[in-house]
Amino acid sequence: MATFPEYIAQNEERDGVRFSWNVWPSSRLEATRMVVPVAALFTPLKERPDLPPIQYEPVLCSRATCRAVLNPLCQVDYRAKLWACNFCYQRNQFPPSYAGISEVNQPAELLPQFSTIEYVVQRGPQMPLVFLYVVDTCMEDEDLQALKESLQMSLSLLPPTALVGLITFGRMVQVHELGCEGISKSYVFRGTKDLNAKQLQEMLGLTKPSATQGRGPQTAQQPLSNRFLQPVQKIDMNLTDLLGELQRDPWPVTQGKRPLRSLGVAMSIAVGLLECTFPNTGARIMTFIGGPATQGPGMVVGDELKTPIRSWHDIEKDNAKFMKKATKHYESLANRASTNGHIIDIYACALDQTGLLEMKCCANYTGGYMVMADSFNTSLFKQTFQRVFTKDVQGSFKMAFAATLEVKTSREIKVSGAIGPCVSLNAKGPCVSENEIGTGGTCQWKICGLDPSTTLALYFEVVNQHNAPIPQGGRGAIQFVTQYQHSSGQRRIRVTTTARNWADAQTQIQSIAASFDQEAAAILMARLAVYRAETEEGPDVLRWLDRQLIRLVRGPGLKPGSGLRGSETDFMFHLRRSPFLQVFNNSPDESSYYRHQFNRQDLTQALIMIQPVLYAYSFNGPPEPVLLDSSSILPDRILLMDTFFQILIYHGETVAQWRKAGYQDMPEYENFKHLLQAPVDDAQELLHTRFPMPRYIDTEHGGSQVRAQRNTNNIHIDLRTDTLTCIFSLIYVLMFCQYIHFR
Repeated sequence: MATFPEYIAQNEERDGVRFSWNVWPSSRLEATRMVVPVAALFTPLKERPDLPPIQYEPVLCSRATCRAVLNPLCQVDYRAKLWACNFCYQRNQFPPSYAGISEVNQPAELLPQFSTIEYVVQRGPQMPLVFLYVVDTCMEDEDLQALKESLQMSLSLLPPTALVGLITFGRMVQVHELGCEGISKSYVFRGTKDLNAKQLQEMLGLTKPSATQGRGPQTAQQPLSNRFLQPVQKIDMNLTDLLGELQRDPWPVTQGKRPLRSLGVAMSIAVGLLECTFPNTGARIMTFIGGPATQGPGMVVGDELKTPIRSWHDIEKDNAKFMKKATKHYESLANRASTNGHIIDIYACALDQTGLLEMKCCANYTGGYMVMADSFNTSLFKQTFQRVFTKDVQGSFKMAFAATLEVKTSREIKVSGAIGPCVSLNAKGPCVSENEIGTGGTCQWKICGLDPSTTLALYFEVVNQHNAPIPQGGRGAIQFVTQYQHSSGQRRIRVTTTARNWADAQTQIQSIAASFDQEAAAILMARLAVYRAETEEGPDVLRWLDRQLIRLVRGPGLKPGSGLRGSETDFMFHLRRSPFLQVFNNSPDESSYYRHQFNRQDLTQALIMIQPVLYAYSFNGPPEPVLLDSSSILPDRILLMDTFFQILIYHGETVAQWRKAGYQDMPEYENFKHLLQAPVDDAQELLHTRFPMPRYIDTEHGGSQVRAQRNTNNIHIDLRTDTLTCIFSLIYVLMFCQYIHFR
């Protein structure tokens, strides 16, 4: 019999699911007393190399209000060729293609190891990938040159049949017509006037897609296209040249003024262009921003440099005059894009704020990426952008488009809502709870953009009444049905069915307490706190979090010695002081960026964000994890700290002196050379794999302020060392645990 930690790890590896409780209280009253709701972290596209897609479509329950997918938990009568749905108990006939099934000849969907299974939908067309670049030209020449090189590089990574478009903007917005031999042609729009989809369609001369365009069968040789979105194989050279010829916005900028940047109109035109040409088809709008919008719809600051962009203080005093109107504009664009299954990515690279606070809904609603860096010329942007186009072992992009997630539950439990990069599809049903958490009131959500790490938090409500006992050995079941457009153009359906035992909290409280997944519970409660922080005052959220933690520690069966250890309280302590809830010393853009990343990453990465990991390297043995405490800083020790957003290597006083003396270059001190290299190698591994790429910092005790660039293991790394800042930041983080011991 596997222990609960082993059971939890097996389920996460196989199904991409982590529940807060792995034995469920059998009544609404008992579940309420548990404080932490029955909830799950679900990664729809969890990587499974051993999960080949099935080349036929799923078998569905015949009841119209259920339509659950055949799964290993169903009861099967092989002789009568019937199966009973484990959600509504409807008896269903197997289709004729299953005539040969028996106890020894079972289809894959009935095997226990295939609780997660993926189907390829054979009907319907294979749609091309669509990438629409929206490029800001109001930036310095060095930044613009670096961005152009990255965009040209990305063309070489796209499949030949992928459709590409280009929109550039400054004071005016230009929609470039591609495929024109020997001449550059574009349609120019004023940056102060917004256009709806119909107006844009008329101005660009686009007709509505016919029955064949957008939905009909296509071949690889003749993909859907128009003048503004062309296959890479057709316009690769022309577009490369066009990108190379891009110049800074020609409109003069008066001293003391910001350049006029029509970002809101450019994004509106991008959304409208795809809306007219490829509705309900997976597509990415990749927006590259070098500063804030300063004119037209969506502007977040005026063009006077003496007027700074809004801060948290301005927002609290209701002194951010552009904020509400800009937020409304971008929310409208996000809703239009998500309705059509289009993703909006935001790459904001500037030393000042660019308006991510107002634009966050564009990435949050559509499942797009949000990347924040100082410049387009940094490795943080270059490496991160290149990783967007990472491919799997089959040579397909690790990205999915236009996905929908449907949740089906057994009768005793209902779904309250979801928190993550999704929008509601307002699908009512018998499994929808009246108690809404996050994006609730539905059992279906749209996720326009998915990758293997995209994770949603799903919250459930036990609705079984206290006076209606569940039979001994009863199990509650949940099924996750994810339909999406694969990067190959196929439509696929991934089905995950999982079940947990019910238990009476009056007699089996120890079993329930032992099943508590403290890591999952910490992240699920943190997601809820971050969601509340978006709409409530900070102190109110912290007080709510404190009350929940106190109730949890005092809850039935969870007193010290009966299940709850210290990790839950430690995580909550760190969460209270994290940038996800505390806005002190962070700009509104930074807070929006941190919260965006936290709400889409999987459990492991989210834990690192809340409680950074610290490893110590010394001559005493292999690297070991140490406490996030100032006592971990020793003269003869090297520390490697991973906060997800930064990777910091700190050399103790003695180690730093030895390194300055050059001992690592002497043959007799080979072991010291290896000691210095070990944390660098570990840091490189993290830099190679993480998305977005973290900032890399190398510092030492008592060093001077240095700024340099170094090329290590073929990775271009910005090495920024401001020793006092780094040391104090490190100590500040390390002291998080020093004064807290909730037990």
